[in-house]
Amino acid sequence: MSDLPSALLSATLTAYWSGVVVKSVVNRWRHGRSAGFWPKDRIERLLWPVWTPIIGLWVVLPWLALLRGRDWLGLVNPALGDAGLFAPRLVAALVGLVCFVATVACWQRMGKSWSMAVVPKERTELVQTGLYAVVRHPIYALSIALMLCSVAVIPSWPMLAVASIHCCFMAIKARSEERFLLDVHGESYAGYCRRTGRFVPRLRAAD
Repeated sequence: MSDLPSALLSATLTAYWSGVVVKSVVNRWRHGRSAGFWPKDRIERLLWPVWTPIIGLWVVLPWLALLRGRDWLGLVNPALGDAGLFAPRLVAALVGLVCFVATVACWQRMGKSWSMAVVPKERTELVQTGLYAVVRHPIYALSIALMLCSVAVIPSWPMLAVASIHCCFMAIKARSEERFLLDVHGESYAGYCRRTGRFVPRLRAAD
């Protein structure tokens, strides 16, 4: 229980996904909106049976590393277990915490428009302020960054596999949402896409 980076990452991921559950319940209770726990979009229905256990592993692996030791998970390189990497692992855990805090800010910015999946027939507000002013999917971008931090803290083959699948799913999910939002908002969303990047800000607006 003395591995501070693993402890910090474990707490961050538990808080993150607990926050997702709480946000879903609040949106349903306060706004009467579906949180998208049971996707209706065809692509997301295909992703969900794989992505759900991937999220579970993402949360569980740091706890296993904390309780049973990182060596038990099988490090990508045994040299990564050296105490000399404590500082960069701690920095990665702290960056992950910042990603979580920034994600909470995005949840608040989204308000009742937030959901875990595309909800057909629901016309949501097109949020274009805060991080959404420069990036179309800041929550997904922060999720990818948090996953990369997780790999840095727990550099094991299982975590690397989880990260690879999760990041691919984020890219697929982002494209799926963009098609949906383009249908809902039309030219206003098309213009928004030209001004912003998917996961990182554009250097210049597209023509």
